[in-house]
Parts: sequence; C-alpha cells; structure tokens
Amino acid sequence: MRLDVFTLFPEAFDWFQTQRSVQNALREGNEFRLFNYRDSTPLTAGQVDDSPYGGGAGMVLRVDVVDAALQAAYGEGPRPKIVLLSPTGPLLDDPIADELVAEPHVALLCGRYEGFDDRVHQHLADGEISIGRYVLAGGELPAMVVADVLMRKLPGALGHEDSAVEESFSHALEGMPEYPHFTRPPSYRGWDVPEILLSGDHEKVRQWRLEQSRLRAEQFEKDAE
Repeated sequence: MRLDVFTLFPEAFDWFQTQRSVQNALREGNEFRLFNYRDSTPLTAGQVDDSPYGGGAGMVLRVDVVDAALQAAYGEGPRPKIVLLSPTGPLLDDPIADELVAEPHVALLCGRYEGFDDRVHQHLADGEISIGRYVLAGGELPAMVVADVLMRKLPGALGHEDSAVEESFSHALEGMPEYPHFTRPPSYRGWDVPEILLSGDHEKVRQWRLEQSRLRAEQFEKDAE
C-alpha cells in the first residue's frame, strides 16, 4: 500500500514514523510519503491561504494550492483515492478502515486555519473522514490516526499475523468491543484474574471472551442513549 499525506507541517509526522508498526509496514514494502502544500504553491512567498469571500474570521486553504499539490505529486497520471480530513465527514470506524486499506494507494489531505475552499471537497477529494465531532488546529493529528489504523492492518505491521484479528469492532468480534485482558500476577491487592482464564480450557476462554465483548457492546449502547 502507498499512503500519502498532504500537509503544511510534514515535520509533525517525525514521531509517527518512528513507531514500530509503521516501520514494520515500511519494511514489508509499503510506502508512507509526505507532501508540503508550500512546495508547489502557485502563489508567491509560499502563500497557501486567503481570506474567505463574504467576510468572517480566519483564513481558508485555496483550491488552486491544493490542486497544484496534487498535480505536482501525480501529474496527469492515475490518482489515488483522495480523502479529506474534516470534522464534518463520516466518522472513522473499522469497516471504513477496511475499505481504505484495500486500496493500493490513498492520499490524505490535512487542512489548517478555517479549512479548505469548499471546491476541494466538491471536486478534488473522493471522500471525507472525521475522527470525532470536534475541531482541532489542523488535519495532522487526524491523519496520524487514520494512518495508524490503516498501517497496523497491513501484513507484517504488528509482527504477528493474528495480532490484528480479534480487535475492537473487528469482523472476528462481530463489530463488538474487544474483551478485557489480564496478565501476571494472577492476584494483586486482592484483585484476581477471572478463574476461567487460568483454566487452560481454550473453548471456555473463547466463549467467555465473546460474552464479555457482548456485555461491553450492550454497555456502549446504554451509554449512547
């Protein structure tokens, strides 16, 4: 998979690229590339934004700047699936992540200031994704969230092929939250590990875990009411 990020702050991703799952995915032949809007802006002095028509506070990333960045990266050749990070887009979930990770090439557009000229949404992006109904200073943190979700699903990223199978909201758990985990010591300050996990009966452990996931799913639904 090739994953591209368009941003005004590529240095923000320095830490992200040091993560083991990301490095493992890159060693497996996947790519993670960063593009700075300022490097290809058609405006002078590195300008990328402008004041909004109709007035109002803040600045808006220009459509010609974003288009120029995409042209510089891809020319007239095939383009990836282009996803814009926006608080108003569909909320990221595991099914959306599965759809994206099946794409051979995905590009994420990070906004800043008051966001993008709406013509970027309408004509340059194939879709939008939100990581929550709140506003951040820019799209870099959401892009890292999306990139992390996608890259850890790639073969070899987690070091063990089964590591990403039974995770919260995965197909293996029927879209339910993941069950609780315990490790040594078996008893600590009177807080004991459930006996069934110490039994060695793998089928009973599997059934217990599914039941715990169902209970967590029911609690999620109650909390959402």
